[in-house]
Amino acid sequence: MIPAFSVCVYCGSKPGATPDFAATARTVGHWIGSRGGQLVYGGGRNGLMGIVANATMDAGGRVIGVIPKALVEKEWANHACSELRVVDTMHERKRLMAEHADAFLALPGGIGTLEEFFEVWTWRQLGYHDKPVGLLNMAGYYDGLIGFLQSSVRQDFMGDWQMDLIRIGTEPEALLRTLVQDSGLSSAPHLEQL
Repeated sequence: MIPAFSVCVYCGSKPGATPDFAATARTVGHWIGSRGGQLVYGGGRNGLMGIVANATMDAGGRVIGVIPKALVEKEWANHACSELRVVDTMHERKRLMAEHADAFLALPGGIGTLEEFFEVWTWRQLGYHDKPVGLLNMAGYYDGLIGFLQSSVRQDFMGDWQMDLIRIGTEPEALLRTLVQDSGLSSAPHLEQL
């Protein structure tokens, strides 16, 4: 069965300091899977990565994991994925994840999550893709980052138009709905009850 849409989720390989992070990852995975969607992610079974993948599969969704050989043991590759691709490099990982996604969403995470988020945002501003990019600011996790980005605009290193290229939200389901609709797939029959 062809998925109704495909969301690439970037998130931590750790669960974070509070149970709220895990609950949000579960909500994201459940939303994707219960609406006939596909999750594309980094292929690990630890932390938020594993939680969002398991929740997607538990809700009936398809999951593509992409993980470099060097991280198979470090991030504990999730062999339960619908499809697990083991690649040679991080560059290949990110390219495949981007190719299989209709939209991108960053949940809380560390420097890897930030690097992936900034890369797809940069690619969008350069015109390499026109897929929606979202930042889920749950529990104020990204408040400092958002403040820094707004400062970059005020200091004239960025423009408002660049900030307009990303969707920032605090409610996972509302943000996912917006991203899927922005991807142009909202007219698909599976998505009538987004």
